[in-house]
Amino acid sequence: MNFTRWSARLPGTQRRAAARDDHNSVPAARAESVRPRTAPTPSDAAPEPSTAGPSLEHLSAPEILGRLPAPVALLHGPEHRITYVNDAYTAAFGPRNRGEPAAEAMPELSELSLLPLMDQVLRSGTPRTVKSRKVLAGGSYTVTCTPVAAGGPQSGDGTGEAGVLVYATDVTDHAEAAERLRASERRHRETAVTLQRSLLPQELEQPDDLRIAATYQPGGTDAAVGGDWYDVITLGAGRTALVIGDVMGRGVRAAAVMGQLRTAVRAYARLDLPPHEVLQLLDVLAAEIDASQIATCVYAVHDPNEGHLVYSSAGHLPILVCDEDGTVHRAEDPTGPPLGTGGWVHTSGTIALPPGSTAVLYTDGLVERRSEDIDEGLASLERALSGAKGSPQVVCDRLIRSMGVTAEHDDDVAVLVVQHPARTGASAELFHNASLELLGGIEAAPRARAFATGVLTSWRFPMELCDLGVLAASELVANSLQHGTPPMRLGLRRTDRRLIIEVTDGDDHLPRRRRAEPADEAGRGISIVATIASSWGSRRTPGGGKAVWCEFALPG
Repeated sequence: MNFTRWSARLPGTQRRAAARDDHNSVPAARAESVRPRTAPTPSDAAPEPSTAGPSLEHLSAPEILGRLPAPVALLHGPEHRITYVNDAYTAAFGPRNRGEPAAEAMPELSELSLLPLMDQVLRSGTPRTVKSRKVLAGGSYTVTCTPVAAGGPQSGDGTGEAGVLVYATDVTDHAEAAERLRASERRHRETAVTLQRSLLPQELEQPDDLRIAATYQPGGTDAAVGGDWYDVITLGAGRTALVIGDVMGRGVRAAAVMGQLRTAVRAYARLDLPPHEVLQLLDVLAAEIDASQIATCVYAVHDPNEGHLVYSSAGHLPILVCDEDGTVHRAEDPTGPPLGTGGWVHTSGTIALPPGSTAVLYTDGLVERRSEDIDEGLASLERALSGAKGSPQVVCDRLIRSMGVTAEHDDDVAVLVVQHPARTGASAELFHNASLELLGGIEAAPRARAFATGVLTSWRFPMELCDLGVLAASELVANSLQHGTPPMRLGLRRTDRRLIIEVTDGDDHLPRRRRAEPADEAGRGISIVATIASSWGSRRTPGGGKAVWCEFALPG
C-alpha cells in the first residue's frame, strides 16, 4: 500500500503543505536588490546545510505511526477491514492480520463499543471521541476515531475505500484514580447516611389517639447527605409533640448538628412548654452549637381534648391538614426566622385537626425544585394530599411518588404523616371522656371521689384499677384545693391503652415531689400518686394556670 498517498490525506497535512509552499515563495524586501539566479559553478560543490528538516512527503505513514507510543489502527471500507496496526497496538492487544474485518479480528473494539461509532464516522466524515472505556483485560482507553478519505482508484487491496484511523490513549491510571475517588466519596456518603439514620427515631412512638408514619429519603448518589430530621414525643396525659426540621448544609457536620438539635428538642419537650418557648430555647442552642449553621423547624403539640394542633415555626414550610372530605388547609402563621439567627420572639398558632383528618409535616426537598417556584411545589403537594387515602404509611409513599422523589433526587426529603382517626362502633367504645367542675371548698373532695368511682365503674375497669384511680383522683383534687385557685376541674379519660386523670386550676405554681418528714401533716400526695401510677407530670396551661396529671396502663 502507498502510505505516502494515505498520509497526504490525513487531516491537516494539506494545510501544512500549503504553508511550506507559501514560505518558499516569500518575495524580497522593498529596499533590497535582487540578483538574478545563476547556474552553480564547480566551486559550489558543498551546498549549505538545510535547517528546515525533511518535508512531510519524505516521511512514510508507517514511520510516523509506528513510532507513536499509543495504539493506532487504520481500517478501511464498510466492514472496517484491517489496513495497518502499529507496534503499540500489537503490544496492547496482540497481532492482527491485514484484510480481516474488525468485528471478527479485533474484539477489543467491540468491548470498547467502537464499531457503531466507526460506522457513524465513516458516514458523516466527522471525528468522534469516547472517553475512558474499559476492556475485559482491565485497561481503560480514551479513543478517537478520525475519518480518512479514499486514496484513489479502487485497487485490489481495497485502499481506494474511505477508512477510519483509530487512536487510543491508555488512561488506566487515571480511571483507577477516579474510581478510588468515587469509592471514597461513596464511603463518605454511606457514613453520613448511616449517621443520619442512626440519629433519627428507630421506631416512632405511637400515641393512643393518633396514627403516625414517617419517611426519610436521602439525596441521590451525587449529593451529600443533609440534616433533615423528624420526631414524635409523647408528653403524657394523651398529648403528643410532633417535630420536623432541616439543618442547612450537607455532609457529616449537618447530620451531627441535626442530632444535637433533636436531642435538645426531646429534652425541652419533657418540660411540657408551649411550642414557641421550645423554639426560643432551640434558637439559643443552635447558635451555641455552630454559629455558621442555621436550621428550620416546626414544633407542634396535639391535645386530644382540644381537637387541634398548637404549633410554632422557625422558618419552616407550613403544616398541611387534609379534612375527611379532601379539603386541604395550610397553616400560614405564625412563622419566625430559622433557628440560630437570634433576636426573634417566636409565637404559637393553631390549626384544626378534627377526627378523620390528616396532617403532613415535611422538609423543603419534597416541594422545592430548581425549575419552578416553591409555591408551585406547595400547590402540587396540596393536590397530591387531597387525593391520598389509606394508612399513614400509604399516604407517605403516595406523596413521595406524586412529587417525583426518586433515588436520584438531588435533596434529602423527610415526611411525617399524622392521622386523627374517626372512630365508630366498638373502637369508639374504648375512648371516653368525663369531667367535673370542682365548685366550693373542701366539700368538693367527696364529690370528686364519688364522681371518679361512678365513672370508673361504668367503664368496667377491674376493681383494683378503680380503687387506684379513685385514690389518685382524690390526692390530686386535695392538692389542688389546698394549693390552687379556681377555676378547678377534674378530668377522666380512657383510651384503648391507658386511664388518664387530670386536675386543672388557676394557679401556675407547679407541684414537685418531695420527701415528707414523719411529723409532717402534708406533702405526701404527689409521692402517693407517683408511687401508684405508671407516670405523672404537670404543666402550665395557656390561661395562666396549671394541669397535674397521672396515667395508669390498662391490663391486657
